[in-house]
Amino acid sequence: MTIYRVTADGPGEVERPAPAKVISGDPVFTTWNQEERDGLYCGVWEATPGKWRISYTEWEYFRLLTGRSVVTEDGGAPVELGPGDAFVITPGFAGTWEVLETTRKDYVIRL
Repeated sequence: MTIYRVTADGPGEVERPAPAKVISGDPVFTTWNQEERDGLYCGVWEATPGKWRISYTEWEYFRLLTGRSVVTEDGGAPVELGPGDAFVITPGFAGTWEVLETTRKDYVIRL
């Protein structure tokens, strides 16, 4: 058995969403990938305020650690997220992610 500690140590990987996906603001993402094995990824992700389009081809479980965000599925009602909220997004999900206050989450992604 192997145990991995999920942390946001070090500089992380910094990126932005593709310009064509940005709806408002200038969001910056920082990701601390912890482990990848057989299509399973986990780590910590942080984003600064802004709004952009998202679409998923994978499963993702996440739990917000800090901040406030709103996730809205195309044609659906907005879902406001805050610290401690946990969600699963399934393949085929499309919509928007809006960060109202810098948001940090831990995640597990299954391809």
